[in-house]
Amino acid sequence: VQLVESGGGLVQPGGSLTLSCAASGFAFSSYPLSWYRQAPGKERELVARVRTSGRGQNYADSVAGRFTMSRDNAKRAVYLQMNNLTPADTAEYYCFVKVGWTDYWGKGTLVTVSS
Repeated sequence: VQLVESGGGLVQPGGSLTLSCAASGFAFSSYPLSWYRQAPGKERELVARVRTSGRGQNYADSVAGRFTMSRDNAKRAVYLQMNNLTPADTAEYYCFVKVGWTDYWGKGTLVTVSS
């Protein structure tokens, strides 16, 4: 199983960014996937989760209404559209999938929100 995130970078407050996660090594369309983030000095937290069909998502209260998670099963990819970003969104963002009894994480992509 391999998860590769991309799309992070430096963005000004109020700006937008879209993260991508390319997946391989498992039956992609059969598993829910999630985005987590970890800010400096803080624990890793769940940001969003999408069901296998892509028609159901769950969001952390802190990002609901600003972030949208989607998936493209044909491309084996998930995305995180992030709007109205604030400095509190600064973190390393990770793609996650649980296959069987094993948790798999990508290496992360850094998002920095600063003026």
